Amino acid sequence: MALHLIKLAVGVDDLAHMKKVQAARRRERGQSARSPHWIYTRNSPRRAEDLLGGSLYWVVRGVIRCRQELIGFEDDFDEESGKKFCRIKLKRPLIETAPRACKPFQGWRYLEPERAPPDLSSGDTADMPAEMAAELKRLGLL
Repeated sequence: MALHLIKLAVGVDDLAHMKKVQAARRRERGQSARSPHWIYTRNSPRRAEDLLGGSLYWVVRGVIRCRQELIGFEDDFDEESGKKFCRIKLKRPLIETAPRACKPFQGWRYLEPERAPPDLSSGDTADMPAEMAAELKRLGLL
């Protein structure tokens, strides 16, 4: 089973907002309609091979809310700043997951498969406000 990453979606209010932010970033970069979404990170994951086939789980306002499948990593160099960086390539669709509280952290972290929240099926908690679903999950009712 593939290893996963987890990352905070800083400044994102909800999944609809995240979709808008990602679309705007792709437009700014001039990415084609079929190109994957990608994010920058300073350091390349050392376990990149273990991550292929896994997902990047997004923490939105203190709760893991969705994931995107990982499809690759590219090391690159910023000529202006003289610093290297890693481009993490993701499939575009956001897949909603069961809400799970998560403490803040910097950068990204590895997420073992057994600790990853399951995907939401239609009708699970998708119709429920995120705060209510998170509270019910915290109470052990979901």
